[in-house]
Amino acid sequence: MIRFIDPLNRLGSRLLEVEKPARYTGGEYGALAGKEAALRAAVVFPDLYELGMSNQAFRIIYNGLNRIPGISCDRAFAPAPDFEGLLEEEGIPLYGLDTGIALADTDLLLFSLGYELGMGGVLSVLDHAQIPLHARDRRPRDPVVIMGGPCVSNPLPYSLFIDAFWIGEAEAGFFELCGKLLELKRAGAPRRELLALTSSHPHVWVPGKPGVVRAVWNGFGRTRAEAAVFPLPNIKIVQHHGAVEIMRGCPNGCRFCHAGFWYRPMRQKPAAAIIREAEECIRLGGWREVSLSSLSSGDYCGVDDLVSTLNRRWGEEHVSFQLPSLKVSGFSLSLLSKISEVRKSGLTFAVETPGDMEQLSLNKRAALDETVSIIRTAKQSGWRGVKFYFMVGLPLTAPGLSPDQAGPPGMLEEEKIVSFIMEAAERTSSRFHINAGTFVPKPHTPYQRAAQLDEEGAWKKLHHIQDALKSRGHKVGVHNPFVSLLEGIIARGDERVGPVLEKAYRRGCRLDAWSEHINTGVWRDLAGEEALLVRELTGARAAGEGLPWSVIESGVGEAYLIQEAEYSEKSKLTSPCMKKCTHPCGVCGGGAGIVQNIIQNEVEDPAVERAAPAPEKPAGGAPVSAGQTFRMLFSFFKRETAVFVSHLGVIEVFAASARRAGIRGSYTQGFNPLLRLDFASPAALGLGCEADIAAMDLEVPLDPEDFIRLMNGALPPGFGINAAELFTVPLGRKKYSPASLLWGFRYADSLVPAKEEKNWRIKKAAGNLFGLTRRAVLASEKDAPPEDYFSIFRRFYKTPGPG
Repeated sequence: MIRFIDPLNRLGSRLLEVEKPARYTGGEYGALAGKEAALRAAVVFPDLYELGMSNQAFRIIYNGLNRIPGISCDRAFAPAPDFEGLLEEEGIPLYGLDTGIALADTDLLLFSLGYELGMGGVLSVLDHAQIPLHARDRRPRDPVVIMGGPCVSNPLPYSLFIDAFWIGEAEAGFFELCGKLLELKRAGAPRRELLALTSSHPHVWVPGKPGVVRAVWNGFGRTRAEAAVFPLPNIKIVQHHGAVEIMRGCPNGCRFCHAGFWYRPMRQKPAAAIIREAEECIRLGGWREVSLSSLSSGDYCGVDDLVSTLNRRWGEEHVSFQLPSLKVSGFSLSLLSKISEVRKSGLTFAVETPGDMEQLSLNKRAALDETVSIIRTAKQSGWRGVKFYFMVGLPLTAPGLSPDQAGPPGMLEEEKIVSFIMEAAERTSSRFHINAGTFVPKPHTPYQRAAQLDEEGAWKKLHHIQDALKSRGHKVGVHNPFVSLLEGIIARGDERVGPVLEKAYRRGCRLDAWSEHINTGVWRDLAGEEALLVRELTGARAAGEGLPWSVIESGVGEAYLIQEAEYSEKSKLTSPCMKKCTHPCGVCGGGAGIVQNIIQNEVEDPAVERAAPAPEKPAGGAPVSAGQTFRMLFSFFKRETAVFVSHLGVIEVFAASARRAGIRGSYTQGFNPLLRLDFASPAALGLGCEADIAAMDLEVPLDPEDFIRLMNGALPPGFGINAAELFTVPLGRKKYSPASLLWGFRYADSLVPAKEEKNWRIKKAAGNLFGLTRRAVLASEKDAPPEDYFSIFRRFYKTPGPG
């Protein structure tokens, strides 16, 4: 029997005992999974909600599976320790947020692992879903557990716990595999048959299976794909913006970069497709910031024209577009001005290592002169902060030397980093934010056989950088080199790592991506117990020595990786990947290959216009006269799962819903324009609202009935507009806020309808308010019977009421 968990009924007020209860209640706009389906799946991100809801791969799988008739794919995230404890005390299994299905009752449980230390979250999810940790112990009623993501380029460390691994990109066959599993399930097939079919797939690895080839989606940039917009969070997430993937793979071939080699070949999406997906992010998602994401967005062909087109279409609606991955070499100063037209954020430079020869060894360029020129121009354009990323311990030495000896004669690498920053600061009159970490060798890269710098040597270098630059006014953050050591052990480990991961989890380790959660004491104890294994896995691998991850074929040939390692020793550049390739790595062929956007000579290219028509204007009529304010006063309710959304979350919910509804709101001026929303009073977590008061300023007048209809069609479940009235405030007239006219609230039991006035009472708003709901009381009501909420505003603004 399938179990469905209703957290409001099962946990009730106890949800207020945990941090951010909205992580666990669902109720987001655009939730897609349904309770009725032949094949039930759940995609799980093994970290907190705020990280998982920011993950593009997670959304691709969730949206892709829910488009297949007969499949319902719910979603879940790793619980924080406080919620783990609550589940254990109440005896409740971990569940999906859309339908409440117990994860143990799904047919497929799908993990996407993007960070090695996220494995503690995987084990926590399995444990609190009441699914056996070890794959061999799973029962016929348990789901088939499948893992994908970049970390499974070496699946051996995780093989103790996972039934099967999808190797590569989900769009390249995974959804078709799930369609076949659906047919089996409809025919009544048991778990063992589902697992057998999964294991037989050419892109699936299971223990003992050699030569599994990475799946590469040849349709990227060639086949129309729907944007993975849904669902939309009710609380702020780590990457709180829409995202359009404009390019997959990277042409540059930085020799330390795992993603750059793992996601080859470079494929670019046509401009028309990007414009269409951006419109979906704005119109369906309500986002006012959209990231044009890739590993190196500046290498997208025609990126300047693309950003110009996007700005022209949506700049007036206060939508900004960001390019998160721009390299110093070839940086376009005109592009810098274009991405700052609506909103300016900080600049980030991933220099890695500052020496010219060392940069050539890495197969990248980030020259000091270019960097200085960009910073000067950015400052003139009003950009504020500049951040630099560096790594220590890169294998930039002659053969036989250890990573702690890196750097040219007479100057160590940490000294060169300090010198680079000091000169850049002096030449630009700036202070920077510097982040430095320790290089971690990764599988399937030219440095996959390199030794990793030990913790003591790394700290020595990082402390030098901190001491030298903090005293000069720079902010310096460092990534704990012991954590980097753990990442390296797992990344290049084998089956012996699995039991170590389980011991760490049993001793309390989980959510290790977060400095406030990682238990380094437990990990240090384990590192001491496994000292020989640690030394082996962090040491150099000899040429010809077998590598654990050789069971996976990334598509990039071993001979090519060896050649690139040799080029690194000689500080020799390899040219970027292009269609006319002079240095084939082996990945192109069999349908896979470079895909480039065709640069349009004119911004207003007819093909683009036909493929992505200009968006309709948002709702609202023409302004009556300049200087007026059109203030829409409205009352709203907040019920069920919505009562666990914080006040800041409520503000963002209404702002995003207004954008989804196409309402032309008025925005503030300055660095970060915000919709002019004014709430009478924040409500405590857990407290319902039946008639709270708020106001929204509009650019143009809008009929209140249209406002109600549009907003109620765009708000998430649990939110709604009761009534609204438009007030025109002439220039120079005081704009009364809802808070200035608020006297207080009346409260009632939210579980018992309070239709009669006598059931509403004045109550001091203190303590646990779960189970109560409130409605606003305006100043005119405190000594008199309630009147409609808008009459007092009519008197102040001297405008007639309806009719």
